[in-house]
Amino acid sequence: MFKKLSLISLFTLLPASYYYAQTTVYAYLKDADGKPVEKAEVDLKGNENDVTADKIGYFQFVDLMPGHYQMVITKPNYETKVVDFDVTSDEKRKDLGVMVLGSALTGADQGLAIIDSDDDEDSNSQASTVGLLQSSQDVFSRIASFDLGFYWFRPRGIDGRLGENMLNGVSMVKSDNGNVDFGNWGGLNEITRYPEISQNHAPSEYAFGGNSSVIYKNTKASEYRKGFQGTYSITNRNYRNRFSLRYTSGMSKKGWAFTIMGARRWAEEGIQEGTFYDAYGAYLGIEKKFNDKHTMTFNFIGAPYRRSTSSPSTQEVYNYRGVHYNSYWGYQNGEQRSERVRRGFQPILQLQDFWKITPKTNLWTSVSYQFGKDKGSRLDWQNVQNPSPTYYRNLPSYYDFLNPDASVPIPGGTDGTTAQQAFTTSLNAWQNGDANITQLNWDRLYRRNLDQAPKNYYGQMGRRALYYMVNDVSDDKIFNAATHLTHNFNDTSKFILNVSYQNYRTEQYREVNDLLGADFVLNRDPFAATNQPGKSGLFNELDDNVTKKVGDKMTYDYIFRRQEFKVNPGFKFTSGKFDVFVSALAGYSSSSREGLFKHYLYNDSYGKGKNYNFVNFGLKAQAIYRLNGRNFFVYNGAMYNQAPFLEDLFFNPRVNGSVAPNIKSTVVNANDLSYVVATPFVKMRLTGFLVNTENETTVQRFFADGIPLAGVDADGNATNVQSAFVTQVMTDVKRRNMGGEFGIDVKVFPTLSLQGVASYGEYTYQNNPTTYFASDAVGAFSNGLSYTNLGKAYIKDYRQGGTPQQAYSLGLRYNSPKYYWIGANWNFLDDNYIDPAALVRTESFVQGDFGTPFNNLTQDQLRTVLQPNKLPSAHFFNVNAGKSWIIGKYYVLISASVNNVFDNTKYITGGFEQVRYSKYDTFQQDYSREFTLFAPKYWYTQGRSYFVNLQFRF
Repeated sequence: MFKKLSLISLFTLLPASYYYAQTTVYAYLKDADGKPVEKAEVDLKGNENDVTADKIGYFQFVDLMPGHYQMVITKPNYETKVVDFDVTSDEKRKDLGVMVLGSALTGADQGLAIIDSDDDEDSNSQASTVGLLQSSQDVFSRIASFDLGFYWFRPRGIDGRLGENMLNGVSMVKSDNGNVDFGNWGGLNEITRYPEISQNHAPSEYAFGGNSSVIYKNTKASEYRKGFQGTYSITNRNYRNRFSLRYTSGMSKKGWAFTIMGARRWAEEGIQEGTFYDAYGAYLGIEKKFNDKHTMTFNFIGAPYRRSTSSPSTQEVYNYRGVHYNSYWGYQNGEQRSERVRRGFQPILQLQDFWKITPKTNLWTSVSYQFGKDKGSRLDWQNVQNPSPTYYRNLPSYYDFLNPDASVPIPGGTDGTTAQQAFTTSLNAWQNGDANITQLNWDRLYRRNLDQAPKNYYGQMGRRALYYMVNDVSDDKIFNAATHLTHNFNDTSKFILNVSYQNYRTEQYREVNDLLGADFVLNRDPFAATNQPGKSGLFNELDDNVTKKVGDKMTYDYIFRRQEFKVNPGFKFTSGKFDVFVSALAGYSSSSREGLFKHYLYNDSYGKGKNYNFVNFGLKAQAIYRLNGRNFFVYNGAMYNQAPFLEDLFFNPRVNGSVAPNIKSTVVNANDLSYVVATPFVKMRLTGFLVNTENETTVQRFFADGIPLAGVDADGNATNVQSAFVTQVMTDVKRRNMGGEFGIDVKVFPTLSLQGVASYGEYTYQNNPTTYFASDAVGAFSNGLSYTNLGKAYIKDYRQGGTPQQAYSLGLRYNSPKYYWIGANWNFLDDNYIDPAALVRTESFVQGDFGTPFNNLTQDQLRTVLQPNKLPSAHFFNVNAGKSWIIGKYYVLISASVNNVFDNTKYITGGFEQVRYSKYDTFQQDYSREFTLFAPKYWYTQGRSYFVNLQFRF
């Protein structure tokens, strides 16, 4: 009877089910360029059977009953799209047509974003974690980069030198200092905008990387939209205008594609006083498709630029002239002229081969060559006072420091006056903006040079330069070769192998830029007569020509070389609810310095020194545990060591080949654990992180005026130096960066999102590192070495500088189905510090002339003058909006953003402690003044800024 009833029930229900659930609804997803959008999640409200678009952007829902439906389409980098539709009883198939997903990028000049690789062959079983493996698209990383990052917030406080930035398979990190010169492709945003990122210390498929992300960019000519794209931007930041034009041919029937782009950014004066900007960018990409398995690309990138920079200043100066003040410029014949101008052109030539060996095996091979010069100009002088308007002897506080009745010279004049009168005159000039006092007076510098009577110097008759301009030059030649191999064993396991080689050569030297009316400048230490009597004072004793003219090298000239090999295997696999990615590193580097000048004080200044070799190993791992399709736990761990950069290894390379004592590879141990929620309406990440760094070497260089330095010459005679360019080295530095991150994006309505971010960290020094001191003008110290040991620097538990350690953001964003958006957020930053200067925190700081502590010095007094330099907290309000149109074959986008709407100009983005008084007694005396003569120097936020972008495609 039961079986009979069951059969009756089945045959009774089937016709009803067929009648009410017979409609299939389908559509295609494309982006604004008309390309399919794959792997987008399509969630049907009220239905548990969500679907994912396939490789041609197609998706469908089957057996839908008549009624009203709403679906939500989401994909990283694209705007969430909400679509309402109706199903009627007479429809068997319903075609919703082509749906266009607009870009989620709202900033016109944001620079960093992610798109999924077109070559991704992961199966559907792994698709649920794709967004997690590319975690830079979560709300925390997006806001931290684009909103908080504008105010110099650095996630987790990690130095950018502990990262990797790659272009077409090769590293763009400079071996001398670990930095990336983004100006090498400046202005080419539409070419380099969409990188793939492995955030923080998560493993990457393309390189082992470090702690501050692996950023990988590929520029294939065929992957850009066919046709023209023009962009014009206007802003009030470093530059005022930007224009670019790109053309892409698309892939021809014969397998050729090319993309060409040109760009220019310029400003007669930027937001900072006296700055200008003039930069170009050019890109040529040629791609040849031999067949479906083999493609080769050629890329040329060149970006010549010329721009001026702005100065840091003490609080005294900012109080007089405001946060846009810049001391690096002045008037010459009524025209603005800056002493600090950077110019460079270092083009990149790259060839990349893509070979699909088998359906499961791919091999990418890249070769790259970069060459060219980068020059930075600056004003220099010999045997005269520093002409900078912010030099401490040129500020009102200096005259206030003197006896009011003391006789002092008037700046730029010959007559004398009292200190009290000079203070009043100087104060009025600064408060009223007298450019003859507050800015460089170029006409005065020319007059000083021209007023000299011609004399005979080293066999040359003429006027020697008291003031002159120089260029510090980097002449680079960088060769890279790399391979990237991937093999999919099956749908759940993948092997990756990266092998790279870099040959890095850079010649660093100084050249004469402008003699300012003089005939030549002497390639001689202007302090040698007093600091090193009896010595030649020549910066190059092998050169008979001491009188240098425009274009001649002077002061220093040396070559850095480094060869580096890296092998990076990786393995990704899925097992049950776990997705695992393991990456390893084996690396070898060999570094050397070759001096081309023989300095009068240092025997090891000339010739090629020994090779310093480092072997490095590392291991990274990521494990993702899927509680279900919406909730995940993610662990990232890394342990590795990294060879010191050339400028950390050779701490005083301009004058000698000495290396930092006991230098070792930096050791990093990093861990984080995240809980992630990823639903169509709530996206959230909560992370705790701990990063320990050991064996780090830090180098600081500065000019010290008034620091007594005792040395010894070759005959054993004592020498005394009062003013010199000095180097401070700390070895075996230990840091700890720990804290938590939280980011959430909630769809209050399908078109309205609430976004919030919170970051709390404690970034501290964990030990008292050994500190060494060297100088350009001492020669050998009493220990016979070019540096002296100052003992421990007591900086344990001091906060690290360079970034706010607390950051919060809360905002709303409205995304209209009609392709416009508007958003706003509030940001708060706190716990921002300046790095502690090591020199004044050593034992020698509290010791008098005889090596004994100062009398009656208490711990409380010492803590008062050496307290951490904490910067003020600040809050900002940002807004952005945009609208796009598709008109036939044309696409138009206009977007705008305004940062710091309420024009908060009280936020200090960074700075450094000046070290001129190295003993407690003089330091305390200066510290107790209203305006200390050697107060910290700061950079302030620029105030309200805007960026408006208009883009047109055809």
